Amino acid sequence: MKNIRNYHAEKYASARYVEAEADIYKCGDGFVTSLCFEQEPELGEGTSSADLSQYPLEDLLDRFFVSVSDFYDAINARGSQTCCLEFCGETVEDVRQLRSVIGKHVYNRDVGDAVDLIVE
Repeated sequence: MKNIRNYHAEKYASARYVEAEADIYKCGDGFVTSLCFEQEPELGEGTSSADLSQYPLEDLLDRFFVSVSDFYDAINARGSQTCCLEFCGETVEDVRQLRSVIGKHVYNRDVGDAVDLIVE
């Protein structure tokens, strides 16, 4: 995953969402934010937003205790290189930590019999 950046969804202007801090919104029992990124097929990731790779996304979710809460089907169905997803966490801190990957390169690296999530 590269070129990770914030995505400001129009839906955040509705009364359902209350801004907790910059680009993090309280919604129901959790907090949400949206990010866009490009996958890297040369690292085994999908080739387009319609072909979303499970990894390193799944490892990112596990590391930051978040889940995907919206796939933005209308945007991602276009099949572009850019994928946009909404992430939800139980605490504002979990979502804030996830946002620390903005502008970074995230990928998996084989280390012997294990796979490490690299954020650089």
